[in-house]
Amino acid sequence: MGELQTLQQKINYDKTFDCVQCGYCLPACPTYETMEKETHSPRGRINLVKMVAEGKASVEDLEKPMEKCLGCMACTTVCPTNVQYGQILEGAKEVIEDHRVKSASRNRIEDFLFGSFFPSEKWMNTLGNLTWFYQRTGIQALANISRLTKLAPLHLDKFEKVIPKQPSPKERAQRMKRYIRKRPAQAKVAFFTGCVMDGVFFQTNQNTLELLLRFGFEVVIPEQQTCCGALHAHSGKVNDSIDLAKRNIVAFEEEEVDYIVNNAGGCGARMVEYHHLFKEGTSWHKRAKQFVSKIRDISEVLVEADGVFFNKSVDKTVTYQPSCHMTNVQKVKTPPLQLMKKVPGVKLKELARPDFCCGSAGIYNIVNYEDSMDILDLKMNDVCGTGSESVVTTNPGCLLQMKLGIEREGVSHTMNAVHLVDLLLGADPQQQ
Repeated sequence: MGELQTLQQKINYDKTFDCVQCGYCLPACPTYETMEKETHSPRGRINLVKMVAEGKASVEDLEKPMEKCLGCMACTTVCPTNVQYGQILEGAKEVIEDHRVKSASRNRIEDFLFGSFFPSEKWMNTLGNLTWFYQRTGIQALANISRLTKLAPLHLDKFEKVIPKQPSPKERAQRMKRYIRKRPAQAKVAFFTGCVMDGVFFQTNQNTLELLLRFGFEVVIPEQQTCCGALHAHSGKVNDSIDLAKRNIVAFEEEEVDYIVNNAGGCGARMVEYHHLFKEGTSWHKRAKQFVSKIRDISEVLVEADGVFFNKSVDKTVTYQPSCHMTNVQKVKTPPLQLMKKVPGVKLKELARPDFCCGSAGIYNIVNYEDSMDILDLKMNDVCGTGSESVVTTNPGCLLQMKLGIEREGVSHTMNAVHLVDLLLGADPQQQ
């Protein structure tokens, strides 16, 4: 196979012909709205991919437009010809990664982050424990007073302010791996803890376990599970993503469960597409399809649970910021809304544009900070217009981004951002 043919196969050239350049995707694309350039629209990016595959443009021409894409998949929901934009995007990023010239130091950093840091429960616990030490000892307060946080690269000082309070190392170490109910269980589920979710939002994960138990489920946490691979795929490291998918499939196969439950929209979106990573007819494809058939967002299993009522009224006006990946890839739309409507005292105000991305998109808000903030500012205009006291989300990236948006708007004294799980547990649910 020639070099051009290999590139065409990897970049998914054949799928670009499904795009008829109609422009239906333009109003749905956040980067097209904020950047106002055709090259930063879905159809513009697809056209560039086609030109690169035909040797009419260089991979370097493709790099910036693709890296500016959020990967929110909003374009796929309005596309009349069912263009597989996600696969084209991942193929393009893999080609870009293959052609990128990197220094030895950058290679070492990336090898550590993607090969050791994100996939490791030990490193995620270390991240959480160091954050706890930073918060608990007063170093955080001192760093802010002395403005030392301003020295942090990649605008990390902005995110440092909105990271939730962390549990102690002892609390992390005490988490069990199995939660058996004394009463008959509605179903047996395995919980996917995630990497960033577990490292930064450990308490929300604990609340997820508590919710599952209160709603009548038996829960196991497979010890050998690892990162879902979304961050790797979004960075063009497709082979690494495939390896992580295999590790998760093996880990969860060992448990006889009805569902594999996650509470992070981005993780769930990656896992429901595991079967696309393997060639049809292979054993891995078959195993991946079986794995995918059990994936459920936490809201899906909770909304179907029988005999649950809420003891406590949550007297708040809330708005719901859907996770793009949960909505556009997992196709989970109504369960979170159904659950919030069941909570006494909650007054739900819908956003004018609920499907418009918040600008988080994995690590997009770190590596493309200014572009991300342009998108976030549009989102916060919508959020503030609802007059809500809480913004409810279902994904760690969205949650941090909304917390940051609240700080940027100067409304932290009247508004907060909360994961759906934490809102529901605050209403004290009980099984009859």
